[in-house]
Amino acid sequence: MCEHHEHHHENEKSPLKRVLAAFVIFSAAMLINLDGVLKFFVFLCAYLLAGGDILLKAFRNILKGKIFDENFLMSIATLGAIAIREYPEAVMVMVLYQIGEYFQHRALAKSRNSITALMDIRPDYANIEKNGKLIKSSPDAAKIGDVIVVNTGEKIPLDGTVISGTASLDTSALTGESVPKVVSEGDTAISGCINLNGCLKIKVTKLFGESTVSKILEMVEHAGAKKAKTENFITRFAGYYTPAVVVGAVLLAVLPPLFIDGAVFSVWFQRALTFLVISCPCALVISVPLSFFGGIGGASKCGILIKGSTYLEALSKPYAVVFDKTGTLTKGVFKVTEISSKYISKDDLLRYAAYAENASSHPIAMSLKEAYGHEIDRTKVSDITDIAGNGIKAIVDGKEILVGNKKLLSKYGVDCPENVDAGTVVYVALNRSYNGYIVISDEVKADAKDAVCALKKYVKNVVMLTGDTRKAAEKVAKTLCIDIVYSDLLPDQKVEKLEYIIENKEKNKSVIFVGDGINDAPVLTRADAGIAMGALGADAAIEAADVVIMDDEPSKIAAAIKISKKTMSIVKQNIAFALGIKALFLMLGALGMVSMWGAVFADVGVAVIAILNAMRTLNTRNIIC
Repeated sequence: MCEHHEHHHENEKSPLKRVLAAFVIFSAAMLINLDGVLKFFVFLCAYLLAGGDILLKAFRNILKGKIFDENFLMSIATLGAIAIREYPEAVMVMVLYQIGEYFQHRALAKSRNSITALMDIRPDYANIEKNGKLIKSSPDAAKIGDVIVVNTGEKIPLDGTVISGTASLDTSALTGESVPKVVSEGDTAISGCINLNGCLKIKVTKLFGESTVSKILEMVEHAGAKKAKTENFITRFAGYYTPAVVVGAVLLAVLPPLFIDGAVFSVWFQRALTFLVISCPCALVISVPLSFFGGIGGASKCGILIKGSTYLEALSKPYAVVFDKTGTLTKGVFKVTEISSKYISKDDLLRYAAYAENASSHPIAMSLKEAYGHEIDRTKVSDITDIAGNGIKAIVDGKEILVGNKKLLSKYGVDCPENVDAGTVVYVALNRSYNGYIVISDEVKADAKDAVCALKKYVKNVVMLTGDTRKAAEKVAKTLCIDIVYSDLLPDQKVEKLEYIIENKEKNKSVIFVGDGINDAPVLTRADAGIAMGALGADAAIEAADVVIMDDEPSKIAAAIKISKKTMSIVKQNIAFALGIKALFLMLGALGMVSMWGAVFADVGVAVIAILNAMRTLNTRNIIC
């Protein structure tokens, strides 16, 4: 019932001109005193102009087996009015109905256009550099390893790495963030961003079909494919409701004249027609999906991409929000946070560690070299031995250096104290003598604490699951005021913990998981609503997630919940309002207290009010994003 509204008027011209012409003819016929056949033909002309397409759709739908829709209701109601020679009412029913349809179409178009404008990130071309020349080609033509050139004002067509140039990028269409992002050689360039200044040469790392822009567009295009329980309820409701009111109208026309003394068939027939006009549930069937569509569009303005109304509804009733740690609450970038030395200076301890690790590309080695900050003279380093899972043994300045975990030092007979600080601890020994340790920790994201505090307004529990050590996990949890922490977890253990939380949640509530890594994909899939940090997140996590935060800010999770709650509130308002008014007017119509004109005004009025209310979901100005 009313399914056609999803595409109504999409490929046809607005009926407004026809409706205006019908209204002019109708007005002239009302002003001029016409009689008999001439009156019938003038009003019939106005009726067909205003409602000819409705009659045609009703006929086509009947042939397809879709009998009970609003086109059928309007057709039999108005043809019945013509049968009892109430020509003006038949014409005005169609005119008012078409005006209501016009407002509905405009509202839906506005909602769709807001998303289309926001997601206008599809690149038209790519400047591919070949043999010193630029070839303007479709982004699909670019291959991994190709070099593309992006000039000022152009969109970045494919994901890649900047190999030369510096520029400011407008990322607002992807992240909702208005502050430009500066990129230079070595940085990652994401498709869909606009180059505001400078010229960039970018080495392509992903084919167009796998690029960020393609995945976002695919998500938006399929956002309506997954219906929320509320939408499914409305669809089922319409399927039972329409046949019921048609049967009710028939009984209203037939039974009173048979069983009530003095009841006139023509009077009850007219009441039945009025009953049918009132019964059209378009306000309900249109405004509910429109509300969800608007909520998804409003979230997109904030850089929050929701894959369907099912997940928007799940976000609106959270029981717990479960976080991954690294890359989600923390930056995923390791830095030296503490140096403790014995017998030698801290600077020397760091220098020996950096020299020993100079040939390694491990994140820990990189963080040690970054903290050292000086050029390494490789001639001073020899006999480097990488001991898998333990660390490095090397000769630096003629001294044997051990850099690694406690197992490494124990392997070589070196005693070292148990470190009590959180983080990854790198122990250092010179000539089999313990000389200190270096703590390497991941930095907490700037808005992570605010995000957790904001979430506590909506959920009972904020939980963290991590594969990191207990001490490191507890330190982050204490910093961010997280309620429950599970550490030292493998990917399958994360799923087990999440399932435990889901099994113990409150009824009709949802468990939300937030992650960014490849190992988070199973947990994202298992959660009622999985949220991926999209700008820097792994492709597997984005594919598995139901919601993507495009700028990696945890604070957007509270914004997503707030938007979803606002959307669901508007949906419930529309359901209660539409059903309440319908019930009242159906009763008044059956009692003959409302004319057909009043019925149409009520129907159109309810639809317009419900649609205008639904459009409020697009307004996210009062939500920090």
